[in-house]
Amino acid sequence: MSDRSILLTNDDGIESVGFRALYDALSEFADVTAVAPANDQSAVGRKMSTDAVVVEHEMGYALEGTPADCTVAGLEALCPDVDMVVSGINKGANIGAYVLGRSGTVSAAVEAAFFDVPAIALSLYVPGDGETPWHEQATDPRDYRNASQAASYFVKHAIGAGVFEQCDYLNVNAPMYDRDAGPADMKVTKPSEMYDMTAEYENGSVRLHDRVWERMRDGDIPDPEGTDRRAVIDGYVSVSPLTAPHTTKRHEALDALAETYME
Repeated sequence: MSDRSILLTNDDGIESVGFRALYDALSEFADVTAVAPANDQSAVGRKMSTDAVVVEHEMGYALEGTPADCTVAGLEALCPDVDMVVSGINKGANIGAYVLGRSGTVSAAVEAAFFDVPAIALSLYVPGDGETPWHEQATDPRDYRNASQAASYFVKHAIGAGVFEQCDYLNVNAPMYDRDAGPADMKVTKPSEMYDMTAEYENGSVRLHDRVWERMRDGDIPDPEGTDRRAVIDGYVSVSPLTAPHTTKRHEALDALAETYME
């Protein structure tokens, strides 16, 4: 009898290589129920549906919906008694503070936090340099070994160690597994604050471009030690302990404005 029960979801879709790699790794020691999108739902953030068709799957359930849908549907109806939500493994890193709200992978973990259920989001950094485009890489489940190993470690130990008493979810990014170098070591990080989005207006349309990824390919990364992007570029598994609800603090200037609002 397993001592851990897991709701497993993602945003690449239930048939993706990274999802199967993670399902197989966690199933070795935990009771895993898949509640994942039937199709690719990348970069949808916390988009929600009002209705989502559910189809039974050999690993659990496939939803015609978003990652956030899957978390809510799983925790409310399909497998409500799980110990943890695990989301991933996404093909492509989810690093940097500006990415967190866009990522379906991360958003599934954020949604779990509002149920007070510990969660882990896992993504794979796939380099864009070399002759093979990044989207044609990471086709072998073994490429995801660093991420699945980190997932297994945290599922086994994080709750007992009290990790989720100080954070709501973990955002984990891992480099592709290097068969020559062996498993990657781990660093605790914070999301990078580097932001380099551009927009160009021409002929009635605007072209939006995220320059961070090409800067990563060129090695032009100003991120300091301790950030998620720096750790992954240097070959480490990055784990950022994060909180989900928006935080606030006492704001004297706003207090003063509010007091004079009706004057």
